[in-house]
Amino acid sequence: MLKKLIAIVAILAILLGGGGVFYISALGPVDSESEELITVVIPNGTGASAIVGILDEQGLVKNKTMAKVNARVGRYNTLQANTYMFSKSMSVPQMMKAINTGDFKYISKEKFTIIEGATVPQAAESIAKELDFTKEQILEKWADKDYLKTLIDEYWFLSDDILKEGIMFPLEGYLYPETYFVSGDNVTIEDVTESILDKTDKVLSELKDQIDASGFTVHEFLALTSVVENESLFAKDRPTIAGVFMNRLAKPMPLQSDITVLYALQKKTVAVTYADLEVDSKYNTYKYSGVPIGPVCNPSQAAMEDTLNYEKTDYLFFFCAVIVCHV
Repeated sequence: MLKKLIAIVAILAILLGGGGVFYISALGPVDSESEELITVVIPNGTGASAIVGILDEQGLVKNKTMAKVNARVGRYNTLQANTYMFSKSMSVPQMMKAINTGDFKYISKEKFTIIEGATVPQAAESIAKELDFTKEQILEKWADKDYLKTLIDEYWFLSDDILKEGIMFPLEGYLYPETYFVSGDNVTIEDVTESILDKTDKVLSELKDQIDASGFTVHEFLALTSVVENESLFAKDRPTIAGVFMNRLAKPMPLQSDITVLYALQKKTVAVTYADLEVDSKYNTYKYSGVPIGPVCNPSQAAMEDTLNYEKTDYLFFFCAVIVCHV
């Protein structure tokens, strides 16, 4: 209580003394000419001081100390969690007031979600439902080799592996499952793709050392993880299923994953026939050894971590995500 009282007295001294002009200036826009909108996510239960930190991380605060002073004296008592769109031309009080009132004017109005285990066509469909693109337009852009080469140059985790003959959807496995918020006018497919790949970059960068130590390339790792993701009915089974596949690879023996066969056929069913198993595709892990030629879905970070930290057993088989025998 004493510390709070001292802080209030110090704040009043600033405001009543010669620092008033500096205080007002310090709360002003970072760039009064800027029109770029910046996404600011305010989680549930975030206090005024923490919000200042979030705004500062996004480059929206000129003077963090004075902004925190404002957070203390601004009477922001009804702060509302949401995703807001602010610009550097806004002052700290403007942004704090918008968050305090949940001003609809500044709330992000467009978003799309890529779910865990979704394929590229499913991701394109999800985006097309929310934004002003067709699924076909998105898939066409994501298949454009010239465009893909620019992405390979830009993102460390993308390689020429995505352009190999036989790859069905080059960006499969690289579209990180997440809810994405879109802002601004004239948003392009390239803008959307960059937002997704930036998130993928963040996730893979955190795991880069572990992936390197695994002996897999990033492409191979995502291919294996994608199989683990969609073979698992329950999250708790993923480390064990990953261990089964690691044991098969070590033998070596085929992965024999029905998921890869269904992907090769682009079928959605739980019933895989003997005829299906004969499909001549490098995704078919009954016919071709090792991991499939590419990922068969877009896996979550949890699935990546479970694959890296797989359960070490001598199991070689599983059924309905439950291990039934071992060697």
